[in-house]
Amino acid sequence: MTTDNNLKLFLHKLLHWEYWPMHIVYIPIYFLWAYYALKARTIFFFNAANPSIKNGGFIMESKQAIYNLIPQRYYPKTGLIPENTAFEQVLEKVNQLGLQFPIIAKPDIGLRGSAVKKIDNENELKAYHEKANFDYLVQDLIPFANEIGVFYVRYPHEKTGKITGIVGKEFLIVTGDGQSTIETLIKKDPRHEMQLQALQKEYGNALQTVLPKGENKNLVPYGNHIRGAKFLDYSHWISPQLTEVINEMCLQIPGFYFGRLDLMYNSIEELEQGKNFSVVELNGAASEPTHIYDPKHSVFFGWKELIRHIRYMFEISVANHKNGAPYLSHKAGMKEYRMHLEQSYKILNF
Repeated sequence: MTTDNNLKLFLHKLLHWEYWPMHIVYIPIYFLWAYYALKARTIFFFNAANPSIKNGGFIMESKQAIYNLIPQRYYPKTGLIPENTAFEQVLEKVNQLGLQFPIIAKPDIGLRGSAVKKIDNENELKAYHEKANFDYLVQDLIPFANEIGVFYVRYPHEKTGKITGIVGKEFLIVTGDGQSTIETLIKKDPRHEMQLQALQKEYGNALQTVLPKGENKNLVPYGNHIRGAKFLDYSHWISPQLTEVINEMCLQIPGFYFGRLDLMYNSIEELEQGKNFSVVELNGAASEPTHIYDPKHSVFFGWKELIRHIRYMFEISVANHKNGAPYLSHKAGMKEYRMHLEQSYKILNF
């Protein structure tokens, strides 16, 4: 990548706060967290936000354990592959589940979309398996074309929760012009170009393919901001009908009060009828109201929404604690945090 390109991408990141490092964006939030920690007498109050999920879903939570809480009809066929499993057993698991390639492989304890990969055949699965030094999931590829994140909040005394934000996700898709290579098309959009090194690693020489005019190529078929997806604020989609569908599902998930459900769906009309959608993941206490990352929003809007949602989490945690849900002890919390750092290092270096 040339010096000019590096400068262009640096300026793009500087002028778009959605790309700022998390520890910079969260500076005001740290002070609020400290205030809530003093009130709760522990920095690990989040443990009580979702009592049925390990650490409330803030760190070191197992995706498989969370799927096990959700009624099976709401999520795709999924299987856990423990680290050091023989590859023959992996194929047996895939066959038992009735999975057909392409499938998705992803870490059981994840990190913002890292090491999530679409697997097209047995050879690619074997390569992923041999490289993975962590437990991972194999999962059916959800057939619906669109993805949103729905933030759900419910206080323990309430029978009906509410949707507090919806994020729409535009995948990293390039459209052919009949002349340019895929790599050239990627470089036309700074958002896409920031993913170029990862895409070169994944696709290799295939990026030199010239796409026919009008043909779309989805290079990252999952809606992770860190993998190049564009986040858009679809909170205007909040409606009584959609709230009823989401609430009906969430009430069937024991001990879940606060978090974001990432859903794939066919159309908003069908989603409001409870038809043709599937849960990609359920995220707990670490969930962000990711609609804040819509490029139209300022960092001040982002701070306001983060403050609002952390207040929800604190109040729900306190209410659950009063009902008997324990907070995490400092010793146990620090141990979990160290394990989180170790897991993050593995996944980031995958």
